[in-house]
Amino acid sequence: MTAAEVRQSFLDFFASKGHKIVPSAPMVVKGDPTLMFTNAGMNQFKDVILGNAPIVNSRVADSQKCLRVSGKHNDLEEVGHDTYHHTMFEMLGNWSFGDYFKEEAIAFAWEYLTEVIKLDKDRLYVTIFEGAPEEGLERDQEAYDCWKKHISEDRILNGNKHDNFWEMGDTGPCGPCSEIHFDMRPEEERKLVNGRDLVNKDNPQVIEIWNNVFMQFNRKADHSLELLPNHHVDTGMGFERLVRAVQHKTSNYDTDVFTPILDEIGKITGHVYGKDEKVDIAMRVVADHIRTIAFSITDGQQPSNNKAGYVIRRILRRAVRYYYTFLGQREATLYKILPVLNATMGEAYPELIAQKELVAKVIKQEEDSFLRTLATGISMLDKIMAETKAAKKSEVAGKLAFELYDTYGFPLDLTELILRENGLTVNVAEFDAEMQAQKNRARDAGKIETGDWVVLEENDKEEFVGYDTTEPDVKIMRYRVVKVKNKEQFQVVFNCTPFYGESGGQVGDTGYVESANETINVIQTIKENGLIIHLVDRFPEQPAAQFHAVVDAKRRQLIANNHSATHLMQEALRKVLGDHVEQKGSYVTPDSLRFDFSHFAKVTDEEIAEVERLVNEKIREDIALDEHRNVPIEEAKALGAMALFGEKYGDTVRVIKFGSSIELCGGTHTAATGRIGMFKIISESASSAGVRRIEAVTALKAEELMNSNYNALKSLSEGLKTTPANLQKAIEALIANNQKLEQQCADMMDSMLGIERAALREKIESVGSTKLLVAEIKPMFVDRLKDLAYQLRGEADDIVCVLGCVAAEKPQLMIIASDSVVSSKGINAVEAIRAIAKHIQGGGGGQPFFASAGGKNPAGMEVALREAKYYFQDKLK
Repeated sequence: MTAAEVRQSFLDFFASKGHKIVPSAPMVVKGDPTLMFTNAGMNQFKDVILGNAPIVNSRVADSQKCLRVSGKHNDLEEVGHDTYHHTMFEMLGNWSFGDYFKEEAIAFAWEYLTEVIKLDKDRLYVTIFEGAPEEGLERDQEAYDCWKKHISEDRILNGNKHDNFWEMGDTGPCGPCSEIHFDMRPEEERKLVNGRDLVNKDNPQVIEIWNNVFMQFNRKADHSLELLPNHHVDTGMGFERLVRAVQHKTSNYDTDVFTPILDEIGKITGHVYGKDEKVDIAMRVVADHIRTIAFSITDGQQPSNNKAGYVIRRILRRAVRYYYTFLGQREATLYKILPVLNATMGEAYPELIAQKELVAKVIKQEEDSFLRTLATGISMLDKIMAETKAAKKSEVAGKLAFELYDTYGFPLDLTELILRENGLTVNVAEFDAEMQAQKNRARDAGKIETGDWVVLEENDKEEFVGYDTTEPDVKIMRYRVVKVKNKEQFQVVFNCTPFYGESGGQVGDTGYVESANETINVIQTIKENGLIIHLVDRFPEQPAAQFHAVVDAKRRQLIANNHSATHLMQEALRKVLGDHVEQKGSYVTPDSLRFDFSHFAKVTDEEIAEVERLVNEKIREDIALDEHRNVPIEEAKALGAMALFGEKYGDTVRVIKFGSSIELCGGTHTAATGRIGMFKIISESASSAGVRRIEAVTALKAEELMNSNYNALKSLSEGLKTTPANLQKAIEALIANNQKLEQQCADMMDSMLGIERAALREKIESVGSTKLLVAEIKPMFVDRLKDLAYQLRGEADDIVCVLGCVAAEKPQLMIIASDSVVSSKGINAVEAIRAIAKHIQGGGGGQPFFASAGGKNPAGMEVALREAKYYFQDKLK
């Protein structure tokens, strides 16, 4: 079976068992502050598992794009060095939400593995949770009894809490799990050592392929466990490992998931996979990482210096370091592999094809940038090695190695490799200490302690009613205390809420809630795991009371104006620039809007003017909002609504229409475009490779901007004694007159400089066969000091000039000498300037024939020049 056939067989099997097949969620997580990336198949179902969202489909299956390079699940440093760890991988999964449990999940797994894809039963082993008496957890006898129906008892192994008790995080749903392991060793090895003795022993050929998690408990903030009201099944099977087992390979990289990519890398670099272990590791790193980088970009996360973007940049740079060091590539290489990746995975994930130009442009620009940085880092390392050897040392300070890592992306292993080639080592303990100190700083800066939810009243659904009303009556369903940097915050959830939680690029609502006895300010509204959470300035004295909620309506309207304007602007951009324009991010506040979009060139002033004209035309038409809720996703697309790559949509969506502008959107919008008032773009710039950014204002802020600009024009016009209409002509005349005056001043300065030069010639004295000039120059010539020095040098064959000048209380010294004096008399201007500049409290440098220095003590100029005269009279005798 090919990899594509394996993937499809899994989905077909679970569809036959009544599971709804759903598409993969984006690999980049949005709307969940606890995660940067989808690191497990269950991430997109967290809201259901936590009970914060209703169960729409009780049986679900899919193939999910996952990324594990940060936090608890971090396999980055293993990637490429072994045969089965990856950064980006696919997780085949089937879920039961309050439906079937252990018996059916185990039976499904066994049937699929042994009857559908026909894995050798004699090579399969399973593990169950052995229990944890310290937590009152017993052995998972139920799972054991289920497995006995399918596999011999000597192949059912006990597993400890680390391996066989799965937890979502420090808190949340958790439970025992049952892993399925496959022994891929040759028969002769299997005869020598029983496979059961190698399970969970990090043997690269006896590996876990499937994990069945049985969610029974909820882990509370005090680490205690409570039973969940509904039991769920969460299974995950590593697609790449499964293909390896099916295709009887000893490495994931030997399957058709990777072989086309490795072959292409070989063609590009001139290397053959399988001949040299260091080369093989580098090729595996590149093959793995190009998948991660490409998928992250298609899902909306480009390399950057912040958070998720920094992780992607780090992965890209790791790939560059490996092909630079071990594959001998000195120019961008990753982007050249993309056509093969698109060919092998584009059918299953069409976003790769749809955004291939953007992905290639972003990757190449990042590669080019880092290759320049890498060259700089190597240059710095060369300097460090030279200084270390000059000091007769053999060990480089760990702090210096860490600076290379932190600033230039040099990993310790690359630094060690280069040092080893030059007979040097690095202080690893010191490097580790610096690394730990940085981690501690980051952890302390972002330390958050989240308490358990205190449930006042059970409620199936905390409903958002803010589309229809901004002032409903509400009740607090649950609350908790969150400590951020030891400062307490209070968070509450209402049974229904008019407050929009920050998401989709739109900031959250603010306002207040009031009861008969008190008023509580809502200072921020966010979304987390399906809940709309309100940050309040203090905790209510009577949390069980009835409250009346009031959204800040003026602020909401300003936000709505800006959000609706982004819709109108996107349509205008597509008309002006082309259909390739697609939203790549947005940020909508009461004061302004920011819109990122795919485009490969700067938007011209003429194009910006046309976009503004089209948007303002739609505003003047006063088009009424045409809103459609709970529209089936396919029906919405048929209407022409744009679905953005990198967004996860449910079975039903909300469609927002303003005339011909049709988008899928959950944000708040103005009732009609006329309320936006006016639209004005204030800046256009590059956001990242292939992505431009426009910032704009509407309504009050647009009025303020227009008034401010008009007042500035009026003030300038009055100052130039003209009208705003004639201001440009007046400024052009002023510029022309100024240029004329500047030229006259320059001519006058040249004339005066000639007079000064003639006066200086009179001060030249002879010391032996050499001429010496030591003089202080008038402050007005400070900007021409260097020119003057070179002119004087050019007028004599053997001369030394020392010129000083004090302008604006800043002393300057210059020394210039003829080449003949430098060679015959042993004069060195650098040595001389350092000797005399101390009198002005300065230091300097330069070359043997020319040096300069600045100082802090203008009063020392007279002494400095006197000492300079003595210095050269002595040197030139």
